[in-house]
Amino acid sequence: MRKFFLLLVLLIAANVFAQNGTELIKVTDMLRIKQVGSVSLSPDGSKIAFVVTQIEPDGDTKWEYRYQNQLWLVPTDGSSPPRALTAKEAASQPAWSPDGKQLAFVRTADGKPQIFVLSFDGGEPVQYTKFKYGATSPKWSPDGKKILFASSVTLKELLKDAELNPNKEIPKWPYEKPGFDNNAQLLPNTAKADPDGSMEEIRAYLDNNVADKKAKVINKLNFQEESTTSAELSFSHFFVIDAIPGAQPVAVTHGFYRFNSAEFTPDGKQLLIVGDMDDKQHPDRSLESEIFLADANGKNLHMLLGAEGKNYNSAKLSPSGKWIAFQYGNTSFVDIPTLAIIPINGSVNDIINIPFDRNKGNLVWSNDEKYIYFGAQSNGGSPVYRVDVKTKQVEALSDFNSGISSFDLRGNKLVFAKTEVANPSELYAADASMKNTVRLSSFNYDWIKNKKISFPEKKSFVNEKGLTVEYWIMKPANYEAGKKYPAILDIHGGPTAMWGPGESSMWHEFQYYCSRGYVVVYGNPRGSGGYGADFLRANINDWGKGPTTDVLTYLDKAREGGFIDTSRLAVTGGSYAGYLVAWIIGHDQRFKAACSQRGVYDLRTFFGEGNAWRLVPNYFGGYPWEPATKINLERESPITYVENIHTPYLIFHGENDLRTGVIQGEMLYRSLKVLGRTVEYVRHPGATHEITRSGNNRQRIDQMLRTIEFFDRFIKH
Repeated sequence: MRKFFLLLVLLIAANVFAQNGTELIKVTDMLRIKQVGSVSLSPDGSKIAFVVTQIEPDGDTKWEYRYQNQLWLVPTDGSSPPRALTAKEAASQPAWSPDGKQLAFVRTADGKPQIFVLSFDGGEPVQYTKFKYGATSPKWSPDGKKILFASSVTLKELLKDAELNPNKEIPKWPYEKPGFDNNAQLLPNTAKADPDGSMEEIRAYLDNNVADKKAKVINKLNFQEESTTSAELSFSHFFVIDAIPGAQPVAVTHGFYRFNSAEFTPDGKQLLIVGDMDDKQHPDRSLESEIFLADANGKNLHMLLGAEGKNYNSAKLSPSGKWIAFQYGNTSFVDIPTLAIIPINGSVNDIINIPFDRNKGNLVWSNDEKYIYFGAQSNGGSPVYRVDVKTKQVEALSDFNSGISSFDLRGNKLVFAKTEVANPSELYAADASMKNTVRLSSFNYDWIKNKKISFPEKKSFVNEKGLTVEYWIMKPANYEAGKKYPAILDIHGGPTAMWGPGESSMWHEFQYYCSRGYVVVYGNPRGSGGYGADFLRANINDWGKGPTTDVLTYLDKAREGGFIDTSRLAVTGGSYAGYLVAWIIGHDQRFKAACSQRGVYDLRTFFGEGNAWRLVPNYFGGYPWEPATKINLERESPITYVENIHTPYLIFHGENDLRTGVIQGEMLYRSLKVLGRTVEYVRHPGATHEITRSGNNRQRIDQMLRTIEFFDRFIKH
């Protein structure tokens, strides 16, 4: 028996590090990965509608690929395999009708998203909306007679819209165009355009130049989008249509405000709405959000919860309509929102807080209202949790070694999409306790089973702040005991992101590096999400030294295994991690090669050129012109230490990346070039900050290959 037990242990240990396939992961296997999302159970719990995102050839263009989203259907009991409901044109956001006989979804038509409805009695999907503003996020009324949806409306459109703005009003909050009082510049200018005419005619001429895209006149605070700058303000509003093709949308929200979500109460008589209706502050300056209740037609709108400096969000009604689950927290700071419930007719004094020190999302009530289910990143995974409303006890239903990206609940049936090391994405069904799990799809299973997969080994240590830092070590796919291998220290961005076995976006990159013969070491230094508020805030005013101590400590501890060649180390990371790579090689000389992607290197200029500029006041206590903050930003900027960088360095930046700003990469590259250091700079035309997650697939492959090629130059030559 003892020999049998020892053999069993050895067999388990062998499988910890590699799956039993024979094929190594290739860079082009990225194109084979299919992602399951938007999981939605039918009202009777018998069927699941969901979205599959896959990558397919883009026409006849060699090496070019596009993303495609399609709706799929599968019975919950797995009695038949999944089948595609849509083809060719992309489809997303499935929403079941109350009787389960129809499925609403969103598809682009004539350049705008519109709502289509598919009947399970047969036939092709029917377009229900042809709305000038587009239509997204469909939700059926409880009686199935109406559909609620969202639209994005620009300020120019709002000013002219007879329904949203019947009295031709202008905003009460300041538009912030210099030299005008009371927003007078927003009133219609009836003058004839003439560059040589009166001032009103000149203004009309200048307005034409803006309309013809010859000029952008920017007065708003948040003018950087993901890939371009914009002077236009836009507002989310909600509309209702009768559930018949071609019905006329009726607005249920109005005014110069932004609304985030809306849903019918279970009796269909009211709407629960989340948004911000601040009359005094420009929308770019107002960070608050409130919860409202209104009649089903939008009338009698009144605020349930709202306060200055507070953000109330994620409101979800219980099945009876008696309770609202929601989250709230302070605006503009690094913190974790509080989960709470309140009676539908309650006030702030009736709030019942439910303590749980993780960022929560996708709140779902159980039918009996005993539990609230939610997802939350935690300790390297993204489990589904449920909290007992009476006892406030939180229970994890899944483990930290997988990630649940989407789930839905009906009665005793829980369905979900899951990522794990053995498989990047599949659909599963279980009971409400997440027991008796059954895999319902094989989108990746069939090709993954032949691959040699490296499985991470989890470790941890306690840093000097008393925080437990977790990290993972992945051995090369063809690992042989007794040999030593080069290693890549891979760092996550955010800085509030979290990596672990349940992280889907890094699945392929980690496996590819292991297939190329590298050890991969990754972890979650202080400031990461998934470990509570104290851990999240542990890098405030300390982006460099503290997190560097953590990542280099877990690299040092990984070396203790004896299979890492310490003379052949590389380091890489994107966004905040691009920052941290630059910081590390400006303070440490152990790496033979380094790579930063879309990073931030000068926090003072980042404040001006990146749309994530609020990270500066949130983390460093103020603005670049304030003396104390100026000192902090200079101390924490990697560019300050550029003369200390001697490591061969590859720098990536997307040409249209306005989240961090392209000047960041240019300044670091030019500085190193002037200093005569070993540096290479790669710009990807048209790429945004999301290049490695949802960008052009040829560029995604390009970046991965250039990284490994650069490392091999200095590590494997």
